[in-house]
Order: sequence, then structure tokens, then C-alpha cells
Amino acid sequence: MSIALDRVPASVRARRNFASLPEVLPLPNLIETQITSFKWFCEEGLSELFAEISPIQDFTGKNLDLKFISSEFREPKYSEEECRTKDLTFSKPLWARVELVNKETGEVTEQDVFLGDFPWMTDKGTFVINGAERVVVSQLVRSPGVYFTAVDDPTTGRRLFYGKLIPNRGAWLEFETSNKDVISVKVDRKRKLTVTTLLRAIGYSSNEEIAALFTSVDTDPEHQYIASTLEKDPTTNTNEGLVEVYKRLRPGDPPTIDNARSLVQSLFFNFRRYDLAKVGRYKLNRKLGLDLPMTQRTLTNEDLVRIVGRIVELNNGKGSPDDIDHLGNRRVRAVGELIQSQFRVGLLRMERVVRERMSIVEPEKATPKELINIRPVVAAIKEFFGGSQLSQFMQQTNPLDELTHKRRLSALGPGGLSRERAGFDVRDVHFSHYGRICPIETPEGPNIGLIGSLATYGRVNPYGFIESPYRRVARDDKDRSYVTDEIVYLTADEQELATVVQANARLDDKGRFMDERVQVHRGAEYHEASPMTADFMDVSPKQIVSVSAALIPFLEHDDANRALMGSNMQRQAVPVV
Repeated sequence: MSIALDRVPASVRARRNFASLPEVLPLPNLIETQITSFKWFCEEGLSELFAEISPIQDFTGKNLDLKFISSEFREPKYSEEECRTKDLTFSKPLWARVELVNKETGEVTEQDVFLGDFPWMTDKGTFVINGAERVVVSQLVRSPGVYFTAVDDPTTGRRLFYGKLIPNRGAWLEFETSNKDVISVKVDRKRKLTVTTLLRAIGYSSNEEIAALFTSVDTDPEHQYIASTLEKDPTTNTNEGLVEVYKRLRPGDPPTIDNARSLVQSLFFNFRRYDLAKVGRYKLNRKLGLDLPMTQRTLTNEDLVRIVGRIVELNNGKGSPDDIDHLGNRRVRAVGELIQSQFRVGLLRMERVVRERMSIVEPEKATPKELINIRPVVAAIKEFFGGSQLSQFMQQTNPLDELTHKRRLSALGPGGLSRERAGFDVRDVHFSHYGRICPIETPEGPNIGLIGSLATYGRVNPYGFIESPYRRVARDDKDRSYVTDEIVYLTADEQELATVVQANARLDDKGRFMDERVQVHRGAEYHEASPMTADFMDVSPKQIVSVSAALIPFLEHDDANRALMGSNMQRQAVPVV
């Protein structure tokens, strides 16, 4: 028997809320991460890539220059619905305005070039590929930046510090401290060299100049790190430093100073070969106390000096090592960024083809359309949507299954971890997950802890770090704490320095705390404290968990293992009738 909904009285139909706490902040758009990330790619990510490869010059650099001026997506040939019924890909044609400059004659040719059909995201945050709906799962990876770790030396029992400088694209730098107080560096996992050799190669020539950089930090009379390193250093000036670096990185080739200089320049100071990304620069600035602009995406001499200085400080007992599982050090690569890195691969292949064609054709007769072959670009995009570990056939057993799939965070995939290598630490629930990643919803089996779900109110900021909302706690004129209506979004790093009250603390009608002691947490510590110590308050009890876990009634009375099974099994529920 079916009931026509319009015949049911409004009083019965009305939505009722049985919650014991008022809703302070309405639920956000639950697929916002997918939609904003794809929008970023279309508006900024694509033009970033074209700026990166422009201009493409011929091998001599004297005849032709090809520049991408702008790009646009035109109207799709088939609608979303037609693509589903005809097993087609819902896409929009991508066109680029390209300028070709003949350097000999000064002649400029402009043309609109078709760069292939680009799969387009639907309003629901999915892609229709060959008639089937697919979802690109967001990836949780280690953020570019510098990380310091501690290792206990077995022979001396001392705690020695190591550093790792990870760019978004380019050569890794690994710094080590030996038990003889020598700081060495490995470039891209190649052979070790003393860190002072690298400093000489980038322009700090004499021993005095290098020692002067670290006088304020290398203060332990028993362990003189810079003096010990200089003693072990086989070089004495910049030219020798360059040659030594070249010998370690290119062992077979005969070294010359010019070759060595261009190798060091291209390895760390050339944007085409080395890119920290905005997030890497942001993390370096914060950790090393620098104030360099976000546009400075390659390394600087100051970065390297500060990193070495920080290792010396840590070895002298000032500061503590980094926690690589902290969400301040892990970021989300959402759909836009994943497509961008795949599109970059296609564009670089295309660039090679353009260069080859430039050397074959006559410069006077060349046109952009003749030079550009779009096949590598189309193939790279097809490969990503069809074959990537992160592009998945959308689960649609029920609406919750769809929604959870779009909010999933995976530590697996290209550039991430593998099931076999991942230990317990990576899979574990971390205190920084609070309000950002659900501690309950994760698969059982080999992927446990590697695949998670975004918390209900969690959102991804422009740098890729997950933020959670909090209500600010202020003081009135009688120095009493009260909760304001101001909502502040905090990253894991920012929240660690604040004391946060739980959402179920009792408040009067003016927002003042009614109890003398309230449940709070600060970093990894959970305890009772006076409301006077509070900086923020949670917006809702469900902000800790994911959408799936939040649907379980009286979740707090559930055993965690059963709640995990329940949140996973809700996604398998189907109507009986």
C-alpha cells in the first residue's frame, strides 16, 4: 500500500530533531572536497601547467618559440544522460590558444589548438567514463617539507638527528649525523658527501665563511659539529666543492667546473627539475622561521643553511623530532591535484614531440597545429581515469555507499604507501585525527588504517591540510569564560597548541559554562580542567566521526570494533521491497 505524500498533514510530515544539543553549525556540503578541487584544476591548475612548459623552444633555441597563452573548455557534445545510455565518456573539449614565434623573421602565428576531450565532473562529484560512474579517491600523503628524526647510536648511546628534505618534484636530500659529529648529506639516495661540501658548491667558499654561519647554534664545546665536518671535508673552495658533488652524483663522467655548476643549479634551483610546491614552501617557512614568498618554489641557500643549523640545534638537545604520522605533516591530494600531475606527464611527452618536429619542419611554414601532437596528452588522461589505483568504479549499493566513497582518504596509490610496507604506526589512530579523520570507519583486513574517511565537519584547506571547526571561547569583563558564535577552522598544527572543550559541556543561555570542571583535550592529553583554561569548544559531538559512524544511534555506548563493522555494513543495506 502506498501513501501519497501530499495527503499526509504537514504536522506529521515535519522534520523533528531529538538531539539534546542545539545545532551550532549546519552540516557542510559533504562532497565539497571533490567539487572545489576539480574547480581549482580548471581555473588554476591547468594554467599553472601551461606556464610551466611555456615556452617550448627548438633544440638550438634560435629558431622557434611555442607558447600556451590561454585555455578553455567548450560545451560537451553529449549530455551526461546520453553518455550513460550510450556508454560514452562525459567530457568537454579542451582548446588552447597557442602562439608560435619565428625568431629569425619575428613573425608571430596564433591558433586555437584542440587538446582532446577532457572527462568532466558531474554535479555529484563523479565522472562518467565509458558509461560507468567513477570516483577519484583523495590520497593522504606525506607533505613536502623538511622532517627531523632521532636515532639512538648503538656504540655511544647518544641520540643523533637525521633530516629529510622532501620536495613535491625533484631530488631528495637526506642529512645524517655520525657518532664522530660529522654531518653528511645524500642527494637522491646516491653516495654520501659532507654537508660542508654541498655548502661550498652553492657558494659558501672558505672554512671561516661556513663556520660563521653556525656560530650561534654550534655552541657545545664537547661536540663541535661544523668543525668536525670541515675537518672531514676533502674540499677547500667552491670549485672543488662543485667537482666533488659532480663526482658523487655522476661517478662515470669526467668532471668539469661548468658541468658541475649546471648540475647543481638544475638539481635544486631550476623550477623545471625541482619544485617544493606552495605547500612545501609554507612548511619550510614555518619550520625554519623563514619569511620567503610563496612564489619561491625552488630551494634557496638560506633554506640549506637553516636546515643544517636546525640539525646542530637538535643534536645539542634543543627541540624534539617530528612525528611523521601527525596530520600537520600529512596532506590530502584531492582529485584536481591528481589529474594535474597526470596531465603534466602527458604535456612533457608532448613537449618532446614538439621539439623533435621543430627540428624537422621549415621554420617559415611551421604552424602550432602542425607541431602539436595531442596523442600523449589524451593517452595520459585515459590512463589515469581507466587504470589508476585511485580512479575507482563508484560503489552505489545505497546512497550512503556513494557518499562515503567520495569522502574516502587513501594512503595507497602512486606516491603513497604499499600494503606490504605499511607498519602499525601509519595505520594507528593518532590524536591529530580528532575532528579530521574518523577513528572508527576503516576497512577490516589488509587495508585497515590505510583507508579512512573524512570526519563529518572536516574540510581540506588550500594547502591540502584537513581543518576542523571550533567555537572560540572568550572572557567577559568579570574574567569568566563564555562561548562565542565565532567559528574558527584549525589545522592539526594549530589545534595542538590550544585547549579544546568537548561539545557536550553545559552552557547557560549566555554561553557561559555551568560546571566548574569540563572535559578538555590539548594535543594528546585528555583530562578535566577549569573552563578558564579553554581556548575553543567543539561544534558538535559528531564532528569526531564520519558520516557513516554518525548514523549509528548512541554510538558512545557501542564497542569500537562493533561500531567499525556497523559503519561498514550500513553501506551494504538495500531495501527489502
